[in-house]
Amino acid sequence: MQESSAFPCGITRRETFTQIGAGFAGLALLDLISGDQPANQLMATDLPRPTGSGPRGSILPRKAAKSCIFLTMNGAPSQVDTFDHKPALKKYAGKTLPSDKDYINSGGRKVGYLTPAWRPFRPGGESGLMISDYFPNVRKHADKLCVLNACHTDSHAHGSALVAMNTGKTQIGRPSLGSWSVYGLGSANHDLPGYVVMLDKRGGPISGQPNWSNGFMPASHTGTPFRSQGAPILDLSGPAHLRGLPQQAQLELLSQLNNLHREQRFDDEKLAARIKSYELAYRMQAAAPEAVALEQESETTLGMYGVGNQPTDEFGRNCLIARRLVERGVRFIQLYSGGGHLEETWDAHESVEKNHGQHAAEVDQPIGALLTDLEQRGLLDETLVIWGGEFGRMPFSEGKDAPGRNHNPYGFTMWFAGGGVRGGFRYGETDELGFEAVTDRMHLHDIHATILHLMGLDHEMLTYFHQGRNESLTDVGGRVAHAIVS
Repeated sequence: MQESSAFPCGITRRETFTQIGAGFAGLALLDLISGDQPANQLMATDLPRPTGSGPRGSILPRKAAKSCIFLTMNGAPSQVDTFDHKPALKKYAGKTLPSDKDYINSGGRKVGYLTPAWRPFRPGGESGLMISDYFPNVRKHADKLCVLNACHTDSHAHGSALVAMNTGKTQIGRPSLGSWSVYGLGSANHDLPGYVVMLDKRGGPISGQPNWSNGFMPASHTGTPFRSQGAPILDLSGPAHLRGLPQQAQLELLSQLNNLHREQRFDDEKLAARIKSYELAYRMQAAAPEAVALEQESETTLGMYGVGNQPTDEFGRNCLIARRLVERGVRFIQLYSGGGHLEETWDAHESVEKNHGQHAAEVDQPIGALLTDLEQRGLLDETLVIWGGEFGRMPFSEGKDAPGRNHNPYGFTMWFAGGGVRGGFRYGETDELGFEAVTDRMHLHDIHATILHLMGLDHEMLTYFHQGRNESLTDVGGRVAHAIVS
């Protein structure tokens, strides 16, 4: 028998039993705590996180980063050519990888010969961190960098590895790191999204939207794609004849209808999040264009980021917008370098020198400018800057006389700056060839746990009740690298 929706109370029999089963006491409690309470106070109730977007403060009793900028090098840069100096590769150049490791070349591609770094490494700053000539501008900030040389992950395929780097698992459908950050801390700006994603004009990552998905969380925690030129958000503004008072009248009517509908389903979080999305979209029509209005910046600042010049214009704009978003209270901003597939990303199968030479030239100056700008404005201590890809690359070539390198999930490099990390510091090591993490290894769960810690969140306490269990970004794993915290 089909259920009828024509009940006097306006809800179905199933909805009635659902609400009764939830308990009126629990609903009253949810109302009391649905404001801007810290996440650890809510999670003890085993109820879903409220959808309010206000700032909630950190869980951990320490000074924490207020925002995070994740500079994502889509396609996987080579650690042994950028931030993991391995002189032994020159010593063993032309030799093969030891036989006990030759079975793990990812994807069954050809195994060539051990190949030295394609550009020289030089010391930077007082710390003397060794950084490749692919990043001369970043090297000037060596004393700000905390280089993590012993990262490792679970997949050698771009799509699943990038999803894992963003969400903690190779399977799609889970909330991303940015979603967990906004869920735990809220947004300090009610007119902009708490989580913004800026893609490369050549395209997004091959695994697409799951990389910035809200997963099983309310839609208010999803990443919002921004553009650096033109309308920052597509279809944000309606037709010209509906702007102003006509649009306001439409939204007021829509709000009345939505709230009437919600009164009968006041425990429906998805409905509440949808209503909030309409309200936020209206406020963003004014706030978003202003946030990307780079004409408000000085010529000196634009030149520092490389805006208006090639090949730095696009990533320079994105980095400058990221700084402006941080100033406006946006919690998490992710910038992608490299879009589409193969050589349009950092996926240097054909030639490391050609590939990394192109992509590093696009991002090196803007990243250096971002670190300078954040520091000059007093924002670096409260902004965590992250650099890295989904995995690294092999220390050997892909074949005889082949200048490219294959995927390497067993040992790769990321770096952090600002946000309370130790500057001029190198944490963890790969073996002498740069092949595999051996000391102070950091699995991607450890990376996520440490990022959340630096943002004032306990990765074990930050949970979301879903399908009968408390889910978390790091699931049952994760170890904070306390040694890198200043």
